[in-house]
Amino acid sequence: MTIEDLLVFGKKHIHSDHAKILLAELLNKNPLELLTCLEEPVDIPTAALYKKEVLALESGKPLQYVIGNVNFHGIKFYIDERVLIPRFETEELVENTIKYINEYFTEPVDIVDLGAGSGVIGLTLEKKVSTKSVDLIDISKEALEVTHKNCEKLNSKANLIENDMLTNINKKYDVIISNPPYIKEDEEIEDIVKNNEPHLALYAGVDGLDCYKKIFKNINNNMKDKCLIALEIGYEQANDLINLIHEYLDNVEIEVKKDLSEKDRMIFIFKNVK
Repeated sequence: MTIEDLLVFGKKHIHSDHAKILLAELLNKNPLELLTCLEEPVDIPTAALYKKEVLALESGKPLQYVIGNVNFHGIKFYIDERVLIPRFETEELVENTIKYINEYFTEPVDIVDLGAGSGVIGLTLEKKVSTKSVDLIDISKEALEVTHKNCEKLNSKANLIENDMLTNINKKYDVIISNPPYIKEDEEIEDIVKNNEPHLALYAGVDGLDCYKKIFKNINNNMKDKCLIALEIGYEQANDLINLIHEYLDNVEIEVKKDLSEKDRMIFIFKNVK
């Protein structure tokens, strides 16, 4: 079969853009390149895999799981069904955190990424800022297997820790960052998310705040005298989280930032930083 034959098959089942992305990924080409080599033959095993992936996508499997990777902040990460698919909002969290680290810290920083999943947050920070250490913590052994793959791929020196947030972690950090589960138990979400992504990485109790409560319960033991805390949040959770922060932390400055959709999506907490 040729590239053109496979694209015709793909477009019968899924969106033409996705058909091109899938085939380009398999052939290690840019999707735009495909149109310049439509008559090029494709070997039988690759053609069969392409058709299998097209049908998986048609059945409702997310594109990122089908192709097995995602581009996050310019870095390609491996992902599969054991971890959450990274969102643009999380890239915004990381982008702002990079900005604050570069602005307020002059020495290499100790970073911990809580609920690390595939490791995109902590590993991106390791690449983009000067670090002394990066700890990636997740309660899921399966998620950490994915993290390990990404660490190997990126030649990372990060430490992988199977643990429930900061419970029994004695180390102190300059930067504590997390995109924890924050969806309410009864909250309606898209079927493609609900039916494919790990619920452990999505849901956080009746009010969606369970993981934040775990983080703040222990956080005083893990903050250096000068510390930045960066959290992704649900767009309706800012006020509840501000109250929670005041319950556990004194003399800190709190900043709520909106995402590109103009929804409250990030909270930054500064302790002796500014």
